[in-house]
Parts: sequence; structure tokens; C-alpha cells
Amino acid sequence: MSRAADKVGRTQAALSQQVKRLEMEVQQTLMIRSGRGITLTAQGERLYLHAQNILRTHDEAVGELLGVSLAGELRVGCPEDYALAFLPQLLREYSKLHPQVLIEVVCEPTTRLLEKIKSQVLDIAIVSEPDSSQRDRFLRREQFVWVGVKGSDAHNRDPVQLALSDPDTLDYQAATSRLERAGRQYRIAYASGSMAGLMAVVRSGQAISVLTQCAVPPDLYALPPSSRLPKLPSIGITVKTGRHNSSQLLRSFESHLRAMLPTI
Repeated sequence: MSRAADKVGRTQAALSQQVKRLEMEVQQTLMIRSGRGITLTAQGERLYLHAQNILRTHDEAVGELLGVSLAGELRVGCPEDYALAFLPQLLREYSKLHPQVLIEVVCEPTTRLLEKIKSQVLDIAIVSEPDSSQRDRFLRREQFVWVGVKGSDAHNRDPVQLALSDPDTLDYQAATSRLERAGRQYRIAYASGSMAGLMAVVRSGQAISVLTQCAVPPDLYALPPSSRLPKLPSIGITVKTGRHNSSQLLRSFESHLRAMLPTI
């Protein structure tokens, strides 16, 4: 709160009063204060999303009237499967608004992306989180599915043959925990952080894998319930920034992601 007050040129007390007035106006608690700092409530996250959209619309309107657009560079992180499913449309639409912005994309699992956000290697990242009751903070939810190639019996073998990402990733944890809960034996036939490598093994018919439904390649398919594999959980998709860079460019791109991701 102190840093925010300094940024807008007000005292901390004045800013706290402004937040209280805002909470009274919307009749919702927007922030939770504790010894560890301040976190947004679910209602606060929703209002934050609206605020980002308002700022984005404002920036676009001013830029259009002035005949200028944003320029600069952004380092954007995204898991490889989301890069294939979402990034083409996200980047294409943003480029129409701001063609002078150069975007560098880094594809890695969520755990590595969060590390890079914390160390300021990335400006912003699209990341996955375990599904929870606090779904208002997710931009969208995706269902995990078992993925195979037609004609393969990898899912019927005993043990079932798996091609998965690293052990600290959500797809790995979802697959192994659900199989163990169901009492199914499995073997990690191939483990890699590369989606291209994982899909190559699946296409060979030697193993099955786990992907979000939106990221299943057209030449592969989600295994049906008749495959006798346990149902997998869903996950939430959101956006993270390190807040070390509060530039107009970063705010604009974050607002763009938050506005478009739920609609793709």
C-alpha cells in the first residue's frame, strides 16, 4: 500500500480511505489485510479485471486519437501447449493494435515460468494452477484428458505406458495420482519438458500422454471413457506478472490477455 501511495502521489492514509470508499460503493470487500501484506478477494480480482479492461480501452482510444501506438519489447512466457492453442490469435490481435511492439516468447512449464517471473527474466506469463473453489480468479478452465494415437494399445498395457512432462508439472501429477488412486500400474516410458518430444512418442504408439482438451493436436485424440482410464481433473489458467515493471506497455498487454483469453 505504501508503494502504491508513492506511485500515485498520495499518502498511505489517503489511499486506504479511497479503497474503503470504493469497497462501500461496490458493497464488497476487495482486499484482505494480514501480517503478510494485502491480497485481493475474489471480488477484488473481478474488479481488477474490469479495471484492466478500462485502462486498455482508454489507452487504445487515446492512442487512436493521437495517431500513435505503443512501442517497445515484452518478454512473454507460456507453456508450450498453450502457445499452440492461444498465442497465434493473442499475438495477431495485439499486433493489429500495436505493430511496433516486439514480443519475445519463452515456452516452458508453469513452474519454470514462475521462477523467471520472480527473477524478472520475464515480464508476464500465462500459467496453470490447480482447480479450486476460487474459480473467479481464473481467466478460463481447461479439462485434462488422456491423449493417444488411433491404433495404439499403450493405454491397455500393464503397466500403462506414459509420456509425461517433468514431475513438478500439473499434467504429471494429475496422471500419476489418478492412476495410483485407481490402482492402475504405470510406467513412465518417456519424460521430457518438450511437448514436441512427448507428442512424437505418443504418435509412435508407444505411450499415452496428458494434455488440456484445447491443446490436443488434430492427428491425436482424447481417449474415451471406454479406455478404462481414470477421469482427470481440470485446471485454471491465469496471468502472472512480477509487478517489477508497471509500464503502460505491460499494462496494455496484460489487459489484452485478460480480455481475450476467456473468449478464444
